[in-house]
Parts: sequence; structure tokens; C-alpha cells
Amino acid sequence: MATRTIVKGETDGQVTHRRPRARRSDTGVFGTLSHVALFVWALLVIVPLVWTFLASFKDNTELFGDAWSLPAELRWDNWGRAWDRAHVGQYMLNSVIVVAFGTAGTMLLGSMAAYVLARYRFPGNRAVYYLFVSGMAFPVFLALVPLFFVVKQLGLLNSHVGLVLVYIAYSLPFTVFFLTAFFRTLPTSVAEAAMMDGCSHTRTFFQVMLPMAKPGMISIGIFNVLGQWNQYLLPLVLLSGDREKWVITQGIADISTIAGYESDWPALFAALSMAIIPVLVVYIIFQRQIQSGLTAGAIK
Repeated sequence: MATRTIVKGETDGQVTHRRPRARRSDTGVFGTLSHVALFVWALLVIVPLVWTFLASFKDNTELFGDAWSLPAELRWDNWGRAWDRAHVGQYMLNSVIVVAFGTAGTMLLGSMAAYVLARYRFPGNRAVYYLFVSGMAFPVFLALVPLFFVVKQLGLLNSHVGLVLVYIAYSLPFTVFFLTAFFRTLPTSVAEAAMMDGCSHTRTFFQVMLPMAKPGMISIGIFNVLGQWNQYLLPLVLLSGDREKWVITQGIADISTIAGYESDWPALFAALSMAIIPVLVVYIIFQRQIQSGLTAGAIK
């Protein structure tokens, strides 16, 4: 038998039904726990970053003294040694080149593959999609040895071209997985209208559908930039023979090895800070686009 709540002062003919309110204690507990978890996570991320930046201005005595003390002065010569003697500038330029071409190739090929898989029905559609998805479960280190010989036989070992192609191959699975789900949320009527107006499939994709997928493209693009910028195993194997073509992760690892003998730890932390700053700036600039891209599919 249904129950109803009668507001005081109402007649029998004017009965207002009210939904039971959620208990404040439940929402309050979960809200408090979520805020505590976010606060702890923020500390785990921010504190090491701040400590690294402060350590880049200290000397060895201050580094091995009180870990939380502030540097006595801003020693920019630590950054100068990391930039000149450790060749961080050259390594960072190499990383920018490799990541720029790797991300561009990944976004171009990944968006086209995701659009076809999301919009067209053909035999083997799901098999191709699951093949891309299975690539996300394949660890990188399992393919290092055969990958080395494949790149060597292609004549691309110790070259940025070979590293860019490998970056594209390893970034495609997640890119296709993410963008396929995003393209499915876009309205089909817009593509059909473009086709009726005489647009080809290629023109419909590049001039109509791809601009509509801009939030998702920006989001997955930032993830690819971060992943390729921080990659270490692949450059270590494919660029080990030519020091001038090393990327920033190899350079920092080399500085770490040298610091163990020369005790130049401030230069190591300065190099780490230089590697962190570009990624941090990119994330701060595109923070809103990343969040909107991740939630666009759920809203639509």
C-alpha cells in the first residue's frame, strides 16, 4: 500500500507528494572521505615536485643536511651546469622533435582508424577493434628484443625516425580505443547531411567530424605527449649507439650515473626540473580541455 506525506495546512484534495530526502549523514561521510583522499593524493603529487625544485637550488651540503630546509640562495649555476655540461638543452630539443612528430602521427592515424571503426560496418570490424585494444595489454619490455632487430633491419636504428615510428605504434591502441568511443557519441545526422551536400568521405571526416571531436582529440593528444615524453625503455634500446640523438629521459639517467661519481646532485635535480616544467606548463594550459574531453562522451 503506497504511503504519502501530507504537508500541514493542506486539504485532502490538495495533497502534495514529496520524495524522501537522502540522509545527510551518508552524503556527509562519503563527501568527507573523498575530500580527504583528494587531499592526500594532492600532497603525494605536490610535495615531491616542490622538493625537487628546491633541491635544484641547493648545494651538496644542504642536500644531505635538512631535507626540508630552504636553499640559502638561488644557485642558478646548477641549472647552467645541467644545461651546458650535461647537454640537457640538446636532449630536450631531441625530445621535443620526437614527441611532436610522434604525437602528430599518432593523432592522424589513430583518429582515422577510430572514425572508420566507429562509423562504418564491414566484416572484421570488431576483430580489428579488439586487435587494437589488445595492444594496451602488451608490455613494452616483452617486445624490446624483436623490436630492436626489426628496426635494425629497416636501417632506422639510432635514428629519430625509427623512434617516432615505434612511438606511433605503441600509442595507437589507447588512442583508437578512446577516440572510437568518442566518435560514436557524435551525431550521425551531421555526417549524413555533409554527404548529401556532396562531401566525400575524406572531406566529411577532416572538415566536419574531426572539428566536432576537438575535445576528445585534445585530451588524448595530451596523454600521448605525456606518455611519449616520459618514455625511457624504447629510447634506451633504439638510440643507445648515438649520444647526440638521446632524448631527455636518457640524458637524466646519464646525469644520475655521473652524479654518483662526481657528486653533482644539484645539477641532477636541475635537469629533473627542466624536464618537469614543459609537461607541467602543457597540462596547466590545457587543463580545462582535458576535463571537457574526458566528460564529453558521458554528457552526450
